[in-house]
Amino acid sequence: MTQPFLAAAVQMQSGEDKGANLAAAIRLVEQAAAAGAELVALPELFNCLGTYAKVCAEAEAVPGPTSETMANLAARLGITLLAGSIAERAPLGAATAIYNTSLLFDPDGRLLARYRKMHRFDVDLPGQVVARESDWFAAGANIATATTPLGALGTAICYDLRFPELFRRMASAGVQVILLPSAFTLHTGRDHWQVLLRARAIENQAYVVAPNQCGRHSPQLVSYGHSAIVDPWGRVLASGPESGEAIVAAEIDLAYLSTVRSQLPALAHRRFL
Repeated sequence: MTQPFLAAAVQMQSGEDKGANLAAAIRLVEQAAAAGAELVALPELFNCLGTYAKVCAEAEAVPGPTSETMANLAARLGITLLAGSIAERAPLGAATAIYNTSLLFDPDGRLLARYRKMHRFDVDLPGQVVARESDWFAAGANIATATTPLGALGTAICYDLRFPELFRRMASAGVQVILLPSAFTLHTGRDHWQVLLRARAIENQAYVVAPNQCGRHSPQLVSYGHSAIVDPWGRVLASGPESGEAIVAAEIDLAYLSTVRSQLPALAHRRFL
């Protein structure tokens, strides 16, 4: 059983300037590591967030400039680093597709897991949120987990939070810490963000580390902030502000997680009807 360790969720207000976003991400990850964080997670589309046209125009292959920068950062700092997500340009049959892809690196800079967002944000709330991610991004098809010295980690992205089946599959695979990089919107976040984070933590008796974007990224997109870390009992251990950069940190204690699972063995009581 690993000793308790510090995890950090990095809150950003990314825009369409990739260079500025990468510089901010590096600076914030360095600050988190200097504060003792061994696991650091960046938010969704941290290297470029604005109009879908701009985000997709900046899509990269993996390995590519952003993934190599993040791999080198993880190795230099000696941390496990979730490179939030980026727009990944990748083959899809005979064509090329763009995925919303999260990358997990170990303290040597090796790629441990790649997760492509399964659930695309197609929502029409007139006057509030209008988005059609499926017009721009292909859907991923597989969960992504990794066994590390910090425990079993699993990754989902933002809108995935609304689909408990994905997280149940992670729990069945033994995941102990769920990483959820997000750009959860202001309008929906006010009522749903923390409720859903706590629900996924309670249902799956897992820690949830949820770095969120904040502020305005385009005329149509404003993110809610309030990056958070939730424990397996559903308690919010740390939460960030609605606006502005932040590093949200809390201790991850897998011995406590084991106690929760043994004293309330809901995962073992599941019946598949």
